[in-house]
Amino acid sequence: MGSFLLHESVFFLSGLPFIYLERAGLLSKYKIQTKNNTPTAQEKCITRLLLYHFSVNLPLMIVSYPVFRCMGMRSSLPLPSWKVVLTQIIFYFILEDFVFYWGHRVLHTKWLYKHVHSVHHEYATPFGLTSEYAHPAEILFLGFATIVGPAITGPHLITLWLWMVLRVLETVEAHCGYHFPWSLSNFLPLYGGADFHDYHHRLLYTKSGNYSSTFVYMDWIFGTDKGYRKLKALKHNGVGVEDDSKQT
Repeated sequence: MGSFLLHESVFFLSGLPFIYLERAGLLSKYKIQTKNNTPTAQEKCITRLLLYHFSVNLPLMIVSYPVFRCMGMRSSLPLPSWKVVLTQIIFYFILEDFVFYWGHRVLHTKWLYKHVHSVHHEYATPFGLTSEYAHPAEILFLGFATIVGPAITGPHLITLWLWMVLRVLETVEAHCGYHFPWSLSNFLPLYGGADFHDYHHRLLYTKSGNYSSTFVYMDWIFGTDKGYRKLKALKHNGVGVEDDSKQT
């Protein structure tokens, strides 16, 4: 229950402000797409999220708790050293990104996209809360990428909660729809961020690429970011382009 309450608090407190920004038109010069979502579409997202969180996420957390305990997770003193925490968090990010990349590519095959992943892509113009708007099967499928690292290492509960907070903040930022001067992708070359993932949502599922969750190197290694890089190069050179946008 503590994990669930922490997740809900961080998720909605970090995601709801982007709905306000979009409705009020604030900081619009940093908005990646000019199109806005309707209040009805935003409310639909929130309603579905609450339904899925209580009917899928919460039961999953309850069921997985004994598994984490068996794998060595503890909540007692002493707390782990910062070196152990840092090492585990970095490992979780790298492993999650690897597993997520391949799982996400599979979801973009024709049948799975049509019957499962298309739910997440109902929002071609994403905002923070759409990061967890998905088919229940996808929640379970890609949720595995998030929990596999902690399941392997059996961390302290504090480490698990820190990982949860950072992962939620990362995915909300990637879907926020804004690219700010202070966005992490401006300072960390391997970090994808909102601009990288927003491109994925704008395009038809057969052309999108940019499948990674956090970093950019998996897409670079396997050549699934060529369209994005080409578009960035054209914009850098001042060439006006259309990018097969799926504005629905």
